[in-house]
Amino acid sequence: MPSDFQSKLGNTGTSIFAVMTQMANEYKAINLSQGFPDFEVSAELVDLVNFYLQKGENQYAPMAGVPLLRRAICQKAKNFQGLEYDPDTEVTVTVGATQAISTAITTLVHPGDEVLVFEPAYDSYIPMVELQGAKAVSIELKAPLFLPDWDEVRRAVTSKTRAIIVNTPHNPCGSIFSLDDIDELASIVKEHDLYVISDEVYEHIVFDGSQHRSPASHPDLVDRTFIISSFGKTFHATGWKCGYCLAPEELSREFRKVHQFMVYSVCTPVQYAFAEFLQDEQNYLQVGALYQQKRDFLIEALVESSFKLTAAAGSYFQLLDFSGFHTGSGVSLAEKLVKEKGVALIPLEPFYRDFKAPPYIRICFAKEDQTLKSGINCLI
Repeated sequence: MPSDFQSKLGNTGTSIFAVMTQMANEYKAINLSQGFPDFEVSAELVDLVNFYLQKGENQYAPMAGVPLLRRAICQKAKNFQGLEYDPDTEVTVTVGATQAISTAITTLVHPGDEVLVFEPAYDSYIPMVELQGAKAVSIELKAPLFLPDWDEVRRAVTSKTRAIIVNTPHNPCGSIFSLDDIDELASIVKEHDLYVISDEVYEHIVFDGSQHRSPASHPDLVDRTFIISSFGKTFHATGWKCGYCLAPEELSREFRKVHQFMVYSVCTPVQYAFAEFLQDEQNYLQVGALYQQKRDFLIEALVESSFKLTAAAGSYFQLLDFSGFHTGSGVSLAEKLVKEKGVALIPLEPFYRDFKAPPYIRICFAKEDQTLKSGINCLI
């Protein structure tokens, strides 16, 4: 490597998800760390992909996505949240949600800008902001509710603030925005002329009768918001890497300028398969009930454990408070659990940069019942 080489992400190492999965494999531990399901994709959906493969839909899709899928996405947004988007000009199919988030950040953010980010944060947000020569300004979500203090948000806004990244339902905390949260966000965004990048990949995984609220459902936010979502999370097919971005026409036009040079287009037969699968809304509306059963099983099983917990309101993650029995870091506890108990969880430290992680560790319950039961037995 030339001596004058300068890393753009000098402080960034290997993802904690990759590290913990590698440790789980090394120690033959039950992997409840990385956020992917271990159960099968719907047989109908697999058959649809195969059908379109055999049909010959194997060349480049249109840059913005297969029209049939874009129409289905817009219909889902209307049915699910009452949101109106034009399939021709306001939806773009992406290689998963992380690419969509990266593209939205690249579209919006310029050198010298500031972007507000809530910690703990999904690990791609801050590096992508910094790659644009901008500054990520972190605001802490405080335990045990892990919801924004909107007065702190107001104090963090400066003349350089360009956007706010929000995530509801939240990874890793499982919290969800209320209508009051959306109103507070709208007030700040409108007052300071900001944009919102809304990571909503767990939109269909909410519990206890709650409802997912997209920032774009607010009249003062709809024209300023990029909605990001993921078929991989909804349909247990994370390896297919297919997501999308919904945004008003002007923002989508700029988003697509970046998207076309970042990936150009997304796997064609997979797009056709999702387009057809979305026609039955039960395929996504029943997902919340599936995961609530798993969350409830997890909580009931851990009642007698040394962990304390507040039930996650959404996502397929649950935080476990270890303050009652472990005085070290979450990282040291995660390593101990892998090596001594045979189960892999994720510490919270990698989700923080500017604040100290509280004494919590994250468990993923998107697992077969037997896998989940075996992992829980290692913890009690």
